[in-house]
Amino acid sequence: MRSDMVKAGPTRAPHRSLFKALGLTDAEIARPLVGIANSANEIIPGHMHLDDIAGAVKAGVLSAGGTPIEFGVIGVCDGIAMGHEGMHYSLASRELIADSVESMVLAHGFDALVLIPNCDKIVPGMLMAAARLNIPAIVISGGPMLAGRLHGEELDINTVFEGVGALSAGQITEEQLAEIENEACPGAGSCAGMFTANSMNSLSEVLGLALPGNGTIPAVHAARRRLAKEAGARIMGLLKENLRPSEILTRDAFMNALTVDMAMGCSTNTVLHLPAIAHEAGIKLDLDLIDEIGGKVPHICSMRPAGPHHLQDLDEAGGIPAVMKELSRKGLIQTGARTVTGRTVGQNLEMVAVRDPEVIRPVERPYHAEGGLAILRGNLAPDGAVVKQAGVAPEMMRHSGPARVFDSEQAAVEAILGHEIQKGEVIVIRYEGPKGGPGMREMLTPTSAVVGLGLDKEVALITDGRFSGATRGASIGHVSPEAMAGGPMAILEEGDIIEIDIPRRRLDVRLSEAEIKARLARWKAPRPKIERGYLARYARLVTSANTGAVLSAE
Repeated sequence: MRSDMVKAGPTRAPHRSLFKALGLTDAEIARPLVGIANSANEIIPGHMHLDDIAGAVKAGVLSAGGTPIEFGVIGVCDGIAMGHEGMHYSLASRELIADSVESMVLAHGFDALVLIPNCDKIVPGMLMAAARLNIPAIVISGGPMLAGRLHGEELDINTVFEGVGALSAGQITEEQLAEIENEACPGAGSCAGMFTANSMNSLSEVLGLALPGNGTIPAVHAARRRLAKEAGARIMGLLKENLRPSEILTRDAFMNALTVDMAMGCSTNTVLHLPAIAHEAGIKLDLDLIDEIGGKVPHICSMRPAGPHHLQDLDEAGGIPAVMKELSRKGLIQTGARTVTGRTVGQNLEMVAVRDPEVIRPVERPYHAEGGLAILRGNLAPDGAVVKQAGVAPEMMRHSGPARVFDSEQAAVEAILGHEIQKGEVIVIRYEGPKGGPGMREMLTPTSAVVGLGLDKEVALITDGRFSGATRGASIGHVSPEAMAGGPMAILEEGDIIEIDIPRRRLDVRLSEAEIKARLARWKAPRPKIERGYLARYARLVTSANTGAVLSAE
């Protein structure tokens, strides 16, 4: 056992003494030591119940003959961090999470690892750590929040963000907004809808590092606790079999994840996180591959924010296994990929069936013929940009209009809520990329304001930052190279005509190559927004969005 390095033999008597200070007996010390990485805290609704999940996991580990030892992991709530300086830290926290889990595991000699995330960057950060450490590991998330209800209608956190724009447009009153605010988030769980957290929890299941049900069983259901116990027991099986992430996180696993991503219209943030996890596993995923898969995979689940269904609906319809089973009918799933169940994907799917063909449509009758995400290129995005095409109105799939250029998210939000944006314009928010932000802030506040004002079918928004999984509309992010790195976004001027053609995968500015070169020659990088602390170091090391915004090894 790996843990023998910290507990076996006469020279480790001091170490055993410290274990005994924790209350562990000789028998408990002698068993395999299983690290329980728990990201519970009192600031994220999706994490406030994770101590309960951890308790169930530990019960499972104990029942299977292991000794569970819990340690804490940080987590940033994207919703609370949204729209102010706090959002600089969200994506950047992904690297801290991976590094901290690595540090705890290697410093203390754990034999195996159970990862308990739930929201946004915590899930990919833990998956990156699992790939990097390559010891037996399993993921069990806290599960999705139930949708709220108001006057017979379902709502979620995105309803509140869009309500702010609706209030500004005079469509609702402050009293009505308060009513929405009070009912949108009814309790524990990752925000209802196929936003980033639920996208990544679902894809953890597809990648094979989580048990079936991980992505969709609601946080408040007893089945979530039972799944946690099963995960705790199963980690002991993985340890006995020596089944490691390197045997699960194969290229086939990532192909499956990208396929399901497209079929469900997941968050654009998956285009950052899947390549980052693959990078840790020694596998390269590029934007061309992602777009190639998107062109072949039908969009068969219309989930919030782009569609009507929430995660509880998907769970009742059969969950992620049913989505994969339906896609396998078209030969789109790599059924030989291994999973933490000890069985292959194909074996896991043998007894699975779709229980609601409207939530999970047949591949012959999809919501859209192509996948939910599209990769755009052009003279404005030579290295690529990302759009959730499943959330774009048909009339905005092709659009050209004059640029309204802002050097920060705050400036753009002031203009939007100040009714300074006209129909047909293209809002450009730059210097918000991985380096320029720094931290590539999510832009849910401006996109929700555009939707709330009723402009989502007439105004586009592009940024070198990124969007929340809750974003809908003609919102194009991850524009690479970013402005801070001297990308073409840096030289845009008010009134330049931006041309968007999603069917043709194009994003261009109507300028000659000579004019672009002349403007770039005159351009000078602005002073960094943050010059000390973690984010200053992060900005120096982070790579472009098209590579997953991973940290450079140099």
